[in-house]
Amino acid sequence: MFIVENYGLAIMLCVITMFCWGSWANTTKLTTKTWRFELFYWDYGFGILLTTLLLAFTLGSNGTDGRAFLEDFNQAETSSLTSAFIGGVVFNLANILLVAAIAIAGMSVAFPIAIGIALVLGVLVNYDSTQGNPALIFGGVALITLAIILNASAYQKLQSNMVEKISKKGLILSVVSGCLMGLFYKYVAGSMVADFSTPEIGKLTPYTALVIFAVGVVVSSFVFNTIQMRRPFIGAPVSFSDYFNGATKDHFIGILGGAIWCVGMSLSIIASGKAGPAISYGLGQGATVVAAIWGIYIWKEFDKAPKGTKSLLNIMLLLYIAGLAMIILSK
Repeated sequence: MFIVENYGLAIMLCVITMFCWGSWANTTKLTTKTWRFELFYWDYGFGILLTTLLLAFTLGSNGTDGRAFLEDFNQAETSSLTSAFIGGVVFNLANILLVAAIAIAGMSVAFPIAIGIALVLGVLVNYDSTQGNPALIFGGVALITLAIILNASAYQKLQSNMVEKISKKGLILSVVSGCLMGLFYKYVAGSMVADFSTPEIGKLTPYTALVIFAVGVVVSSFVFNTIQMRRPFIGAPVSFSDYFNGATKDHFIGILGGAIWCVGMSLSIIASGKAGPAISYGLGQGATVVAAIWGIYIWKEFDKAPKGTKSLLNIMLLLYIAGLAMIILSK
């Protein structure tokens, strides 16, 4: 199977992850206006599963190092499979809340708050003292935490003339999503082998872990997304007949969104063997900068904000970039 052999390549893959994770949500804006995100989310999950299977039977099944996908799956212990599956369930709940927050508050608000919290928590729970300079890692986390606070302040300025309940809902969903998002990676990383080249018995190689993770996403959608369809955060309930009556274009865009996110997730997991889970996850969550740029400068989500708000957002972006640079330099 394909394995990353040097730190420079691992960092490059993490940067690609950052762009994938920061850009996939644009697909929610490319569907027709009547296509609800609850319906979009089914195709998004299927896109993740299809992408992991494609990678498992290509990169994960060729080469002389590691274990091929089917061989790896057949020897896996139940505890490892369960851990990767739980990672998918936790991520799915977090991501459903994130997509709802995007629908309410916009990309430039939901991403920096939710993913910023996820980055801080994810680095903390995945940190290993052997995998980087703690002063640089936690210094970078501190700058990113400050950036989250500035973004929340900018959001409050934007929402000053809106109904208070709507404003709070977007923030609350973002915070809860971020707390859950910071935990899922730990379960996936915990299911995997320590050395990708010479995998120990019972644990999963990255490609197998990704497939089981994706199964967790799709299976749990039948619980989480079904509830969301019946009791949506905004708007009227939707039904499964609405999904099957959707346009081919809308289904394709949903699958594309899942594929884009999954490519990022896959590269992050593959890179973690060389960079370490804390750095790999932390850099990937620099997606916040990418998403904020999309929301602020492309989708113009802050054009109606009071004077001085964009300056606050620019400072937020600089703090994020500085924090990410410290995390990169930590190893």
